Formats: sequence, structure tokens, C-alpha cells
Amino acid sequence: MVTTGLRPRRSAVLRLLVVALALAGTLIGALGGAAPASAHAALTGSTPAQGSVVDRAPEQVTLTFSEGVAMGDDSIRVLDPQGKRVDDKKLRNLSSDHVVKYGAGLPPGLRDGTYTVAWQAVSADSHPVAGAFTFSVGAPSKTTAPVAQQEAGGGLVGALYGIARYLAYAGFVLLVGGAAFVVACRPAAALVRSVQRLVVYGWALLAGTTVAMLLLRSPYTGSGDLADVFDLGGLQQVLITKPGAALISRLLLLAAAALFVAVLFGAYARAHEPAGADADSEGQARRRKDLTFGLGFGGVIVATGLAATWAMAEHASTGLQPTVAMPVDVLHLLAVAAWLGGLAALVVSLYWGPPVERTAVRRFSRLAFGSVVVLVATGLYQSWRQVGTWQALTDTTYGRLLLVKVALVVVLVGIAWMSRQWTGRLAEVPAAELRAPEEAEKETEQGTEQEAGKEAGKEDRQEAAKEAEKVTVGASAAAATAGTAPSPAPESGPASKTGPAPESGPASKTGPAPESGASPAPDETPATNGTTPTADDAASPAGGTPAPDPARAAQLARQQAALRTARTKRRRDADPERLGLRRSVLAEASVAVVLLVVTTALTATEPARTEAAVKATSGGQSAEAGRPQVLTIPFDTGGPRGKGTARVRLAPGRSGSANTLQLRISDPAGKPMDVPEAKVSFTEKAKKLGPLSVTTRHTGKGQWQASGVQLPVPGKWQLSLVVRTSDIDQVTEIKNVKIGS
Repeated sequence: MVTTGLRPRRSAVLRLLVVALALAGTLIGALGGAAPASAHAALTGSTPAQGSVVDRAPEQVTLTFSEGVAMGDDSIRVLDPQGKRVDDKKLRNLSSDHVVKYGAGLPPGLRDGTYTVAWQAVSADSHPVAGAFTFSVGAPSKTTAPVAQQEAGGGLVGALYGIARYLAYAGFVLLVGGAAFVVACRPAAALVRSVQRLVVYGWALLAGTTVAMLLLRSPYTGSGDLADVFDLGGLQQVLITKPGAALISRLLLLAAAALFVAVLFGAYARAHEPAGADADSEGQARRRKDLTFGLGFGGVIVATGLAATWAMAEHASTGLQPTVAMPVDVLHLLAVAAWLGGLAALVVSLYWGPPVERTAVRRFSRLAFGSVVVLVATGLYQSWRQVGTWQALTDTTYGRLLLVKVALVVVLVGIAWMSRQWTGRLAEVPAAELRAPEEAEKETEQGTEQEAGKEAGKEDRQEAAKEAEKVTVGASAAAATAGTAPSPAPESGPASKTGPAPESGPASKTGPAPESGASPAPDETPATNGTTPTADDAASPAGGTPAPDPARAAQLARQQAALRTARTKRRRDADPERLGLRRSVLAEASVAVVLLVVTTALTATEPARTEAAVKATSGGQSAEAGRPQVLTIPFDTGGPRGKGTARVRLAPGRSGSANTLQLRISDPAGKPMDVPEAKVSFTEKAKKLGPLSVTTRHTGKGQWQASGVQLPVPGKWQLSLVVRTSDIDQVTEIKNVKIGS
């Protein structure tokens, strides 16, 4: 019954948090599916070009990137049509001041055919990138080397690494923001268990995810196989990279943070316990001041170092103005942690702790306002650096995510303004309610145990009295049956049939009977014959108080604790200002969860400025668009020699540019086969375009080719192939082909 009374308040809190986590999970799912494509270094050019046909074999293959990358001897592989590696297996660094270029040498005398270039690298901001393209020497061949479709940073390893990144940011926010709330806003919160758990959980979350990212780093940037997590050789290679150094530095700083947390909830908490009457108030105040200064100074250093482990390995470390961007990024992260982490500490203080003082809420309000100012200033610089133009805000994924983040910040600031209004209406908490939480809890437990013992003893005595009453009734009945009970007094009136009533004579030897209500002499002991035991005698033969039943005492203790909790909550809810503040702060925390998810997603998304640079260097085309499309289409016209296979290749497979179409028809044995007629057309049904006919020319036995094939828009097109093998035998085959932008 008591528990039911507590459910509405707790369920309201849980509902809001579940909604926030659901929104965050939706964003993670939507962004996680595209995470491998959110690479920060992009391939901007290659020699030979993608899908090109060269007259003679080149001496080397070169790749040009939009920003710095880390590559090794196996990062560029050139495979012949049979899948055999033909490069010299030595990476060539061809980079200059503003151009990032790498290459791989090729041996002389390569045979004609289609060659596949597969490459993999790690961008300067720690994200893996990979890709593949083909070029042909002399003429395209029938076969090309198969390349695994596993994308860098994808699969199960990529998902686990992404989850660890999100949780690492959350742990950092809870650790730094919760500690800042205690030191700067409410020192008494060092004694509140809910705040202690929040900060300790934040430390544990950040430490655990850092170790997980360190182990996952090698398969994340390499094989993608989860079994390589425990590959010591791969781990050794990770440690000498910039991201590996950042993760190791973070672990060392977390060791210092553990000492900070121990002092914060140890000596610092004891220093803020209520002082006794004989305590040295001046010495206690000096001790508090020294601890506050030491924790504040040391905490700022540790928090700055932790934030720098992100700045030195992600967006800020590469691109435009890195020497300015990294300190700005550190300030941005610290402001986020102070605001959102402090908000989380305020939420748990308001819901699971003693009443929060008005001065503490006002201090946090000032801290949050300062954090917002820093966030706006640093965010404007970062937006200019990563976006570059107004158009990129709507044309790129990074820009759209940035707009979502700005909208969430506006909503959060609006709710914070409402919280500030509630703060202005708060009345100061009475001093009696501001006792140390540990002391209050101990008193509550002691009082609960005492009351439980009294209640249990009272119930035991009542039950003993009932048992004694039963014993008394039984004893009286037995005495009456045995004749040991005293004879009743003779009735007044005529003499009985047995004879006249005896006259009153001299007193008996025992003396006169005691009067009604008279008590026996002090030295006399009442006779036990014919007497009945009292309730106390039946309950306790020794005459003492019965011991309470332990099980009943424990049950009563739980009930008393639940009642005290219910009374405390009712007392809190009776204060409309604090009730309104709790609700508005909880709404802030819910929006903050989604904001943190979007912020983390931004760090895993290709900056808009980089995406625009890639498009500019590729003639307005995106880096991922326009891979050559190759279709194999079997057909059967039904007549003699009517069976065969058509192979259609469209390169580069982009809309808005001139594509080259190559058609090869072979018989069931794989030999080239001529047919009287072969026609190709394209249709885009969703946009009601086509059919667009392609005029092909016969270039050899079983081979046709068309140049300048224009497809106006990207999307899913239908390729229609008409093959006629005689005057009356003809068939039309339709296949889908995806055209990039």
C-alpha cells in the first residue's frame, strides 16, 4: 500500500528518461547505419582514374586524399584480373605541403585487362577509411578480382566501437560535471549517496569504455574481426599511433581522477559534516578552504587533460587552424560537461537526497549560464571551421546534424530559463532539514528499529494476554470440576431442607475474613490454591518483557522506512516551488541526453568543409558516387543459337556526366557471339524519365560500345536490353542499375 503511493512520482521520472533514451537510441540507430560512410578523409583523385582505360600499363598507382592519413605497406593493393597481387608491396609517400598523396609501384610489362585497386587508411582524426576502384590496360577483361565488401569501421566491431565512443562521452560528462557541481555549487552534496554514485559511475564508465576502445582499435581499423581484439601485435601497433597514445593518456589521467574522487568523497566530505559544539570552527573553515582550493585546482588540470585526449585525436587535430582548434575544442568539452553533468547531479540531488539549498541552485544556475556562453563562443568558431558556408548547413550531413544540435540547445536554454524562474521563487530550507544526510539516515534507521521493536513487543504482549486469558478460563473450569473451588455463600431466606442455618458464633480460629478490597499484609504470600495466573505471568514466567519476533521486527522496520520515505516525499511535494524546479530540471536532463547523442554523432561525421572540398576536386561529384556498374544478363530468345550471356559495363556510373557503355555478348561456352541486333535503353520510373535509348556501335565480334551516355538524375534506373538472334527470335531483359550523383 505504501509502495503503491510512491510509484507515480518514480514512474514519472522513469517515463521521461525512457523517452529521452528512446530518442537517443533512434538517433544512434539512424546514424549508426551510415557510420562507415561518415569517413573524414576522402579519396579526391587517383592515377589512373577510376574506371579509365589506358593504352599502356602505368609505372605506379597514386591516391590523393582530402586530409592526412596513416598508411602502411599493405594499405594499397593492386590485383590483376585473376586476383593476384602485382604491386611491389612498398608504400610511396608522395605528399607535398598541401597535397596528401600516396602510391604503389607496378612492375613493367603488365598484360591487358582490368585491374583492381583496393586501399585502406586511417584518417588524421582517427577514423578508418577504405575503398576500391578499377582501371583497365588496353581493354577491359571479362573478369575482375573480387574484393571483400567489408567496409572499414563497419560490422560488429564498428558497432561496438561506436557504442563505446558514445558511452565514453557520457562517462566524461558525469564524472567532470558531477564533481564540478559538488566543489563549485554544493559542497554538502559530497555527503549525498546518490551524487557519490553518479560521479563514481561516471568514472567507471569512462575507464571501462577507454579500455574497450583500446582493445577494439586494431580490428576496427584493420581486419574487422572481433577475434583480433586480443592480438598483442595489433595492440602494439595501436599504441604507437596518435589515437592509441590518446587512449593511454586517458587511462593515466583516470588514475589521477580516481585519487581526486577518493579525496572528494572522503576528506572533503568529512570536512563538511556538521560540527559539534566543542569543534574548532576556525580550524574547520581553514581546512575546508584548503581542500576546496586543492580539489578545484587539481580537478581543472585533470578535466582539461581528459578533454585534450579527444581534441588531440579527432576533428580539432586536423584541417584548418589546428593550433587554435584544439584549445577551443577542450573548452567546448569542459563547458558541455559542466552544464550537462552538473544538471545530472542536480537531478539526483532533487529526487534522491535531502532538500537542496536555494544558494546551491543559484550557484549552479550561474555555472550553467557561464557554460552556455562558452559553448556559444566555441561552437560558432567550430561551426565556421567545419562548415564553411551557409549552403553547407543544408546540403551536407554534418550541416544538418549541426542544425539539429543548435535546435536542441535552444530548447535546453528555454527550459533552463524556466528552471531559473523557479529558482528565484525558492524559499530557504530550514536548518533542521539540512543535517548531514548520513546522520539523518542513521537516525532514521535507529528510530525505525526502536519503533519496530516496540511495535513487535506490544503485539507479543497482546498475544500473550490472550493466551493467559485462555489459561485462566481453563483453570477455573478445572477447579469447578474437581470441587476445589470455594463453596458459594448460603442464600438469605428460609432454612434449607437439610436443617436450619447455622447461627453466627465466635470467630473461627483463622480470624475474621478480610473485608472486600482489603490487601494482604506485606509479609504475607497469597495462597496459590484456587488462584489463577495473571496475563503477565502467562506471557513471561520470569516476569520480564518478552523478546520481539525478529521476522516481525524486520517487517515492521521496512514498513516504517517506507512510511518515512512517503512522508518525506509528501513534504517535498508540498513545496510547489521545489516541485516545479524538479520537473523542469528533469525535462532539461531528458533533452540533454539527446543533445549528447547528437554531439557525439557530429564527431563521427565527415565535416561539411571536407565534403565540399571533395566535390570541388571531383568536378562536383561526391567521393562515393559513381562506381562503375557491371551487369551480367543471361538471355534465351528461343530459337537456334538463342542462348547466351550479355555483360554490360557502365562507367563511371554517374548522373549528369558522360558515361561509357560497353556490351559484350557470348555464347554458352563463353566465346564472343555476334547477333543481328542488340539495343540498350534506360528508364527511371519514379521520376517518369525514359526510355532513353543508347546508340551503340559494333567494335568487334560480340562487342558493342557507346560513348557520351547521359543519365540526368541519380537513382534507381532500369536497363532494358533487347537481343535478336534471328528475324523472328527476340527477347527483352530488364535489370536494375543504381546511378550515383
